[in-house]
Amino acid sequence: MKQLVEVGPGAGALTKYLLQLPGIDFRAVELDVEKVNYLLEKYPSIQGKLIHESILEIDPPFDSPFMIIGNFPYNISSQILFKVLEWKEQVEAMIGMFQKEVAQRIVANPGSKIYGVTSVLTQAFFKTENLFDVSEQAFNPPPKVKSAVIRLLPIKEVPAMASESKFFLLVKTAFNQRRKTLRNAVKPLFDENELSDPIFDKRAEQLSPIQFAALTFKMKNQGVSTK
Repeated sequence: MKQLVEVGPGAGALTKYLLQLPGIDFRAVELDVEKVNYLLEKYPSIQGKLIHESILEIDPPFDSPFMIIGNFPYNISSQILFKVLEWKEQVEAMIGMFQKEVAQRIVANPGSKIYGVTSVLTQAFFKTENLFDVSEQAFNPPPKVKSAVIRLLPIKEVPAMASESKFFLLVKTAFNQRRKTLRNAVKPLFDENELSDPIFDKRAEQLSPIQFAALTFKMKNQGVSTK
C-alpha cells in the first residue's frame, strides 16, 4: 500500500479526492484549528488521518517511504522544501504548488541568474521538473502572485560528497556572496593551496551540484560535522 502525505489541506480542495484513492494510506498535516475542525466535519473519513501540527515541527508521518503532495502555504514553502530534504531518505516523490518564482528557482539550471541554494541542494538529491503553471484566476480570491506545480523524484545516484553538512555549508557560503568568485566567497573553508584550482575562478551559479559535491572533499575539517 502506497503512503501519501498532504501538506496544508486547507478547505479540502485536494483532500476530497485524495481520500477516495484506493490502496492509499493517507495523512494530512494542517496547523490551522479552524481548518482542522472544518475538514473533520466536512469529510468524516479523514478522522484519524489528520495531523494537527506544523509540518515544520513533526517527525516523518510514516516509518517507511511515502509521497508528499500539497498546495503549500507560500510563506513557508521554502522551509517545507528543506523539510523534504531532511526526510529525503523516505520521500519517494513530491508534487507541490509553489509561488512561481520559488518553483523556478528550484528547477533552475547552472548559469541561470535564479540558480541558487535551493536549486543546488534540491537537485543534488532529486530530479526537479516544472509540471505546469497555475493562473491566478484558478483561486478565489485570486492571489497577486503566479503559481507553478513542480515534481521532485529521488535521483538514483547522489553525487559523492565528504558529508552532507559540508555540502550544505559550502553551497550556502558560496551563494551568500554570489557576485564574488568562488575563491573569495568560500576562502575560509579551504586551505590556501586548494584555492589555486581554476574552478575557484568561477562564481557559485556556474557550478553544478556534482561540482559542489566534489569540492567538499577538499574542504577543511575544522568545525564541520562529518554527518
